[in-house]
Amino acid sequence: MPASVSAPATTTHSSVRVVIGSVAVLLLLAALDQTIVSTALPTIVADLGGLDHLSWVVTAYILASTVVAPLYGKLGDLYGRRAMVFVSVALFLLGSVLCGAATTMEFLIGARALQGLGGGGLFVLALSIIADVIPPKDRGKVQGVFAGVFGVSSVIGPLIGGWFVEAFSWHWIFYVNLPFGLAALAGFFFAFKANPERVSHKIDYAGALFLSLALGGLVLVTSLGGRTFGWTDPVLLSIGTVAAVSMVFFIWIETRASEPVLPLTLFQGNVFTVTSLIGFITGAIMFGTLTFIPIYLQIAKGATPTQSGWEMIPMTIGILSASTLSGRHMGRTGKYKILPTIGMILAAVGLVLLLNLKGTSPAPYLWAALLCVGSGMGCIFPVVTTAVQNTVPRHVLGTATAAGLMFRQVGGSIAVALYGAIFASRMASGLGELPVEGLHDVAELGPQMLAKLPEAAREAISTTVTHSLMPIFLIGLGLAVVGLLLSLVLKEVPLVNRMVPRGE
Repeated sequence: MPASVSAPATTTHSSVRVVIGSVAVLLLLAALDQTIVSTALPTIVADLGGLDHLSWVVTAYILASTVVAPLYGKLGDLYGRRAMVFVSVALFLLGSVLCGAATTMEFLIGARALQGLGGGGLFVLALSIIADVIPPKDRGKVQGVFAGVFGVSSVIGPLIGGWFVEAFSWHWIFYVNLPFGLAALAGFFFAFKANPERVSHKIDYAGALFLSLALGGLVLVTSLGGRTFGWTDPVLLSIGTVAAVSMVFFIWIETRASEPVLPLTLFQGNVFTVTSLIGFITGAIMFGTLTFIPIYLQIAKGATPTQSGWEMIPMTIGILSASTLSGRHMGRTGKYKILPTIGMILAAVGLVLLLNLKGTSPAPYLWAALLCVGSGMGCIFPVVTTAVQNTVPRHVLGTATAAGLMFRQVGGSIAVALYGAIFASRMASGLGELPVEGLHDVAELGPQMLAKLPEAAREAISTTVTHSLMPIFLIGLGLAVVGLLLSLVLKEVPLVNRMVPRGE
């Protein structure tokens, strides 16, 4: 077993506060860049062209950040998280500058991929660093706040993106990262001290390569399948085959590597395995809701992008309040097992309400549903990270944290791709039966287009949208039930109020 890397010498309360503040800023930036681009895409396409490459502006970032997350976790464990923070932030900020300076769609996509290579590290390192400066029993409070930061950024991202486009230009949605990123770096430089110990390392390059190929292939299949390529298209089948074969090779390599990038022994623990599956499910539920409720609001209700963003606020309130209360519960009692159970029940209630959503449903009805889903997510997010960090040895702490985030990201990516294919298919079928003059494609639907249609046509489209969304919420409800069952078998390992993790 490799020598473990001890926690950095960050002992004063003031230093801890600076580190936590810096972590919150980095987490905010990484989360915002997953959603802030959405409302700016039409303007970017109008400026740079390349409508056929539009989806890659989003996919490039998610793909790059997902595949490097486990590698950042491992490198942080081996070489120290302080050094890897500087690497990831430098890549993220360089990518941001290049994105803002892009003059072609191809250049922007490449810059977004570079930005994602840094952004993937921000998520992993930010949450891992908390384990270096705060005892396990107190981490739930901070993780709860960070879960709220993630939830808030997911909702306000489109609002901020739209505001920058209208007030300045789309370039500033990327340039705004610079002052905040540099300020966070300064905080780390002065408050998060380097570990003076040096140990020998052996990087599992082969494992990292095949894991990246497997995850990258999986994200590509779910992102492109049913849209860019048909599900039986030879290109898509080839990508899927490469992903499957790479996963087989990855598992084979990890059983033999001296310092595996993702130790398979982690899956022998109940807490890691169960929370990883719960994380996958919460990612699918949360990203599915965040993606398709705005579509309901804009197409079925005729709201503007800004109005639909405001309508999502109850979900943010739910995430913030529940994650804060959950963190306090863990800090006060040292227990967490009941929280995912409560969270899945709340999410299921919210999804049942969404299942009965109609184009004529009053706003308070939607707010209640979103509040339930958000509260459910808020109960779960702090537990997934804190419980794992409490049970794994320090030398794999970053790796385990990265894996948990990876499962949530992959769950969200797969769910959104699957939901998108279902929604597009049902919308195309439904609109094909509607005699709507001037409407030739589902992609044409939007507030401006709807405003030009007669009242009867708008009502028919609203009914088609709510009908097309039903399978999405039904699948989400099924996932919530599975998550509830998983929460019942989650092992309770009391959170300790000390800096030495269990298993070290």
